[in-house]
Amino acid sequence: MALFREVADLAETLAAEPGRLKKRAAIAKAIAAVHAAAPESDDAGLFALYLSGTPFAEADPRKLNAGGALLTKALLSVSGATSAALHAAYKRHGDLGAAAFDLLHDREQGSRIRDQALALDEVATAFAAMVTAKTTAARAALVEGLLRRATPLEAKYLLKLMSGDMRIGVKQSLVEEAIAVAAEAPVAEVRNAVMLEADLASALRRAFAGTLAEARMRLFHPLGFMLASPVDSPEEAAERFANKQNAASVEAFLEDKYDGMRAQVHCGDAEQPGRVTIYSRNREDVTESFPDLAEAFAQVREPLIFDGEILGWDIKAGRALPFAVLGQRIGRKRVSNEWRQQVPVVFIAFDLMYAGGELLLNLPLGERRNRLEAAAERLVEKLRSPLTVDERKSAAQTAMFMQPDGEGVERMILSPARLVQSAEDIERAYADARARANEGVMLKAAASEYQPGRRGLAWVKLKRELATLDVVVTGAELGHGKRAGILSDYTFAVRSADSELLNVGKAYSGLTDAEIAEMSAWMMEHTLEDQGYFRTVEPLMVLEVAFNNIMRSNRHASGFALRFPRIIRIRTDKPVSEIDTVERVEEIYQSQVDKPVENATSH
Repeated sequence: MALFREVADLAETLAAEPGRLKKRAAIAKAIAAVHAAAPESDDAGLFALYLSGTPFAEADPRKLNAGGALLTKALLSVSGATSAALHAAYKRHGDLGAAAFDLLHDREQGSRIRDQALALDEVATAFAAMVTAKTTAARAALVEGLLRRATPLEAKYLLKLMSGDMRIGVKQSLVEEAIAVAAEAPVAEVRNAVMLEADLASALRRAFAGTLAEARMRLFHPLGFMLASPVDSPEEAAERFANKQNAASVEAFLEDKYDGMRAQVHCGDAEQPGRVTIYSRNREDVTESFPDLAEAFAQVREPLIFDGEILGWDIKAGRALPFAVLGQRIGRKRVSNEWRQQVPVVFIAFDLMYAGGELLLNLPLGERRNRLEAAAERLVEKLRSPLTVDERKSAAQTAMFMQPDGEGVERMILSPARLVQSAEDIERAYADARARANEGVMLKAAASEYQPGRRGLAWVKLKRELATLDVVVTGAELGHGKRAGILSDYTFAVRSADSELLNVGKAYSGLTDAEIAEMSAWMMEHTLEDQGYFRTVEPLMVLEVAFNNIMRSNRHASGFALRFPRIIRIRTDKPVSEIDTVERVEEIYQSQVDKPVENATSH
């Protein structure tokens, strides 16, 4: 029987260890020991999963539904501490788990239930119960039950695990490497099994059993999205993809860059006819917000995974609607006929990730594009759905009685792509894309493989708008005047090289009154520290902000301050792991023609 204490002890050791190889060796040793002690149990799989910072496998759609407010309340109840003491502890560490360690360390040991140490399978049982709990009080009681049995160190890492932020310098990729070392298996095979089945614990079992080669792709779990790097000019883009034998020739596909919501569509599973799942870039299931797309893809009878962009669509004009219009549908749990008509949507497909029973990620883009075009041709008459439906019927009934082929709104459009010739060609294409109300252009190396989760140089994007940054909100303060009593002034941060969040500015303009009210309610629910006028909030809400310029400043931890920042939009489609970095801020700063002249001793 493996104990959660073993996870906590190792996590504390890893947090203090800077060396990656030493971290991997320690994880591998611990996994091997847990597996050897109980090879038939799930202990080693849970150990690896929890150490990587996730309560459930990636393929498992369950959520703990335990926000910062719930966890804070449970900690206060168990520790008996005052809110002031919690605020002080949180201020010292900026982390609820570390604050819990301080508060519980001096707690009377007799208050802890000592009949049995906390086992990994008991933690798993409590997590499962939290998912199905019907009330917040029931979930809080389960959290309190775990904390009352936990030592201060166990409580620290239980809270870190439940909040999704272990902060021990360990990513899943490192745990995958450690599994390979522990089981003496090729790391490439471990990673492939994780990608195919989206289950780290399953890959661990396969690694020790020698069955990694038997892992098979399953639909309905999100694969990582390939990302693009920014370029500043057509000349820079052309240089990236110049033919080595003929510098005047460029070997890249050119497409419009759409201002929509990046999405991945899974459909056509023979064992689950009609099932469709749409995933956002932060790997959340957003299908319920786009039933009109789901109805269309429910007609597919071959297993496929498409990569593309969801756009609000002006059907008459045949062009994209602004993202602000599409944003009104994102996150809606019920999409009425009124919304379907007001903001029609289409899926712009630009890649095919899975078809014919195999992943296509290792194929060159040119081959994937050929297969995408062939699939689109086969499905062109099927991927349609009506503008309105009988709202008395379920989505399944709607899909079952869909209109005949060729009727309804065309819901999948193939992104036009062509081989680009030169920087001048890119310049003209950019102007044409902007005329179509799209953001700019994308260039993708014709021979590039699809690299999930990677932002390399094989794909680049050209946008020449005023510079913007994707940031995460770390705090909010009460507004004034008509915004009195509403959290409306947002402090936000970028990432450092080691993923630490560093504040870079504050903004209060750019959102509508309705968006501000929704943001305020969300932040009240996700408050970590309440200082009265100011609240530290869970760093989960991503914003895109624009600004006039960047200045060096000691006011913020990043060393920079944005001048006249304003919010462009709420990025519900983007995970915190993909916000911009301090390095990106530095790049923008250095690109400014009006930046102050720096001498050799300046920062």
